[in-house]
Amino acid sequence: MKILIADDEAPARARLTGLIQALGEHHVVGEAAMGRQALELCDREHPDVVLMDIRMPGMDGLEAATRLALLDKPPAVIFVTAYGDHALEAFGAEAIDYLLKPVRRERLAEALKKARRINRAQLQTLNDLEKIENPGREQILCRRRGKLELIPLEDVRYFQADQKYVTVSHLEGEDLIEDSLKRLEQEFGDRFVRVHRNALVARSYLAGMAKDAEGHFFVTLRDCDDRLEVSRRHTSSVRRLLHRLGAD
Repeated sequence: MKILIADDEAPARARLTGLIQALGEHHVVGEAAMGRQALELCDREHPDVVLMDIRMPGMDGLEAATRLALLDKPPAVIFVTAYGDHALEAFGAEAIDYLLKPVRRERLAEALKKARRINRAQLQTLNDLEKIENPGREQILCRRRGKLELIPLEDVRYFQADQKYVTVSHLEGEDLIEDSLKRLEQEFGDRFVRVHRNALVARSYLAGMAKDAEGHFFVTLRDCDDRLEVSRRHTSSVRRLLHRLGAD
């Protein structure tokens, strides 16, 4: 397999490279000292596996892994760290395994074997099967003050995209999430409606639709003062939905 090593300490990268060479089954295609650099190398080298340190300057390993998981064909991520308090967060970021430093060759071989069994194509198949058996999440994962938190889906009023990020507005406030709007619509299309190319609104929070003095349409939300613009393309479908919901 093609392996990328992401660690801010050069000796740690060198040690992992040596262990991989000693195993003799895989090859290292690149090294990164920061999370953002790891993303750039993944985009260029398309590794099968990323050995990812968690504590790195700038974008840490957890955030980098969460972004990698959004790729159409994400690499398998194995976290390598000196700290054991991130295990739960690591698996929340869909890591294949979690290794503590100093890494033993036998333990690394075991993790890589696991990653080879669950390669990228198989992982996609598993995700598809999970969607069939479990048609939707009931919670949304976000990062809040450096920690991963779960937001109940029933508390979400709307999702709104802004460049690379998506804001989720919910009963406790607003948070940034890593999911794309397209992916959210595919997963929760029965509970949210697209009102604009940059916004999905929970059907349960829709209150009505109004027009401003300039002729622009907006949806109003239950128990919330926010008003979201409705694009001309989606005006008719939103109006029909409101009629069906009895909100118009």
